[in-house]
Amino acid sequence: MGGDGGHGGDVVLVANPKLNTLRKFGMEVHFRAEDGKPGAKQRMTGASGKVLEVEVPTGTIVREADSDRVLADLSEPGQRVVVARGGRGGRGNVHWATSRNQVPYIAEKGEPAEARWLKLELKLLANVGIIGMPNAGKSTLLSVISNAKPQIAD
Repeated sequence: MGGDGGHGGDVVLVANPKLNTLRKFGMEVHFRAEDGKPGAKQRMTGASGKVLEVEVPTGTIVREADSDRVLADLSEPGQRVVVARGGRGGRGNVHWATSRNQVPYIAEKGEPAEARWLKLELKLLANVGIIGMPNAGKSTLLSVISNAKPQIAD
């Protein structure tokens, strides 16, 4: 008699204060947790898949790509959010066994895992000071490199 299949692993984002860029997400786009193992003889349930933890910088905003809905704001170090749940394992033939059909050749497929596209945004605070002589062009420089609109005199 075969047991039930194991559940698939979840994909979890974890805020890491040691990271400061989302550069690795430009190279690697797909993240997939481990599948659950099939059930075994003597009603043994298969092992569940391992959780995949993906580290992101602290200050990352997680959004759904299609609706722009905010799923999480990972602003605290170590904060975690499950972004994709693993699938449910299928039921083994032990569930269909009867006194007349002791070894049925029937098994139920598991449910598929959740899949979604995400947008990651990184909030950054920049502390910058511009020091210089009067009329050296500090305000002009600031207006050119940002959306700031300082008062610029002749």
